[in-house]
Order: sequence, then C-alpha cells, then structure tokens
Amino acid sequence: MPSPEFVDAVLQTVARIPEGRVMTYGDVGVAIGSEAPRAVGRVMALYGHGTHWWRVVPASGLPPQGHEVLALPHYLREGTPLRGEPKPGEYRIALSAARLPYTHEIYSEVAL
Repeated sequence: MPSPEFVDAVLQTVARIPEGRVMTYGDVGVAIGSEAPRAVGRVMALYGHGTHWWRVVPASGLPPQGHEVLALPHYLREGTPLRGEPKPGEYRIALSAARLPYTHEIYSEVAL
C-alpha cells in the first residue's frame, strides 16, 4: 500500500494538471520525485475518483484502462488533443500535443 504522503502527493499533483492536458503515470511520479509509475497507477485506482483522473494516462496514449467511455466526454469538453476517431475504444490521446511539458511549474520542485 502506498504511504499516505505518497497518496497526497499524487492527488495534489493530479489536481494541478490544467484542462486539456495530460500527464502519464510516470510523469506524475517524476513530478513528485518518484520513479514508481505503477504506484501512481495504484493511487489513481484506489483514490483517484475524486480528482481529474482522466488527465493521467499510460505512456501508450490510451485513456485509463476500463474508463474509455467515461473519459471521452471530459476530453472532448476540455479540448484535449486526440488521435483517431473520437469514439470509445477508437481513440488515443495525442501525447505530443496534450502532454504537459517538463517546463511546467508542476515539475519546478524536482531536478530534471
């Protein structure tokens, strides 16, 4: 089980991701000074329902597994860049355009 401090750090970071942008699980880990993307995924699975969970995606650019249908309206409303036909199961996030750059202030407390 992730520590309460780790959970808080993940959720606070996710809450700061701007509309229309995404971070990968690994990006969130980097932003909090961790190299544990699976632990970030675990936090999102257990505690992420109260935050902008759709803004955290796998490095593949797919929407969060099992939540493709629920995530799509959020992406469309926020203007998140997508690849493919915007239908459930037939799209990916256009990571090159949607991914939060490492110059964003979320990463300011970590030496990159």
